[in-house]
Amino acid sequence: MTPYAVDGGHHGYRGTDTLIFGIVLAVFSFWLFAQSTLNIAPAIRDSLGITENLSNTAVSISALFSGIFIVIAGGLADRFGRVKLTNVGLALSAIGSLLIAISPAGTATFLIAGRAIQGMSAACIMPATLALMKAYFDGKERQRALSYWSIGSWGGAGASALFGGLVAASLGWRSIFWLSILGAIVSFLLIRGTPESKVTSGDKVRFDWYGFAAFTIGMVAVNVVIGQGAVLGWRSPAVIALTLVFIVAAALFFKIESNNPNGFVDLTLFRNSTYTGATLSNFLINGAAGTLLVALSLVQREAGLSSLQSGLLTVGYLVAILSTIRLGEKLLQRMGPRRPMLIGCGITATGILFTTFTFLLARQYMMAAFVGFALFGVGLGVYATPSTDAALSNVPQDKAGAASGVYKMASSLGAAFGVAVSAALFTGLATVGAAFGLSDLFLGRTDNIDVRFAAAIALLFNVLMAIVALVAIAVTVPRTDPRTIA
Repeated sequence: MTPYAVDGGHHGYRGTDTLIFGIVLAVFSFWLFAQSTLNIAPAIRDSLGITENLSNTAVSISALFSGIFIVIAGGLADRFGRVKLTNVGLALSAIGSLLIAISPAGTATFLIAGRAIQGMSAACIMPATLALMKAYFDGKERQRALSYWSIGSWGGAGASALFGGLVAASLGWRSIFWLSILGAIVSFLLIRGTPESKVTSGDKVRFDWYGFAAFTIGMVAVNVVIGQGAVLGWRSPAVIALTLVFIVAAALFFKIESNNPNGFVDLTLFRNSTYTGATLSNFLINGAAGTLLVALSLVQREAGLSSLQSGLLTVGYLVAILSTIRLGEKLLQRMGPRRPMLIGCGITATGILFTTFTFLLARQYMMAAFVGFALFGVGLGVYATPSTDAALSNVPQDKAGAASGVYKMASSLGAAFGVAVSAALFTGLATVGAAFGLSDLFLGRTDNIDVRFAAAIALLFNVLMAIVALVAIAVTVPRTDPRTIA
């Protein structure tokens, strides 16, 4: 028996445009609908009457849960079927969206629960659909399919701020999640009938519960520290204890996973330097997701913009991503993955840098932010397909789901980490700017220097993430393109 086969004997099945469209719509369930909270968080907070810290937790928890469960889901997709796990993800998306849509005022319980379920939905959908792309498309057709997948993820994220603001202004923020349910249903109908794809193996593999437990405990502990440290007190016993929990859990995780053939995370994947570079840079570049949260919150809070008006600042971001993703595909075919990934990260860092110019007058800042978001989109568009293809092309077919899970875990945890840290810096430093005597540097109003200073520092953190991603690629991805598809 071969280590990999398509279940049901559909060895000759090739992917169709209908399948691609259904998968893109499935990916939208997280990147377009769920990520719209980066812009509409203030509207949700005011509508439900919850605190800013609870609102920030609700925003970041979806990506956190996606990151925690995505590797499990990737392994389950390999074992039980990629189409089946995609459908499970669509069902969870509908359930999570429903909870958010019916969230009652005065409590964040439904909101946070719905966001967590949305994260688990993304954990099922992303590795399963990536593995379907690898299974049913080859060569340039796979690169084309991955470009459209990237449009669903990166393009969906790029459209989320504008989409969220537009729908919230015209129909109310709850309508976003009713539309998400409709999108999940249409995606299911488009994917229905696709032959199942899974690993056929006679060996039963025990799940690594110890590694999973250590990973989950560590991730939850560090997320609470980042997200709630300012409220609990950075030197409080709770924060100190949670920090120690994270350190111990991380040490246990690496000890458990080392030389474990059935590990929760297959560390042998990282023996390939190209896969390592793609995954590490994916974590870091997604860590810049906090740019949207901070910049859009700043202009809503201090310039009086609505969620729709602030969303319009990201029009260039959306257009740039959609117009350059296929460019990234062509650069990949011409240069291999390394150079497009480097170029993309460099342009991304430059774009985010423009959003840090919070010392400008409001109108000047909005112009700078518009340009910055457009460059941000160009960088992500150039980076997306080369990075994804570099990751998938350098793993064997029987590990496609697990490898996709690790790769997308990197993006989800990167986004969760970036949003949580950016929000913590923005909130925590909002009372210290004046203490540095910065009034001469900031143009216009001086009563909001603290907030503008905090936003600048939080946004500089996102610049740093993009720069470190560039360095990681330069160090790990070889200049040549040694394809090692098994």
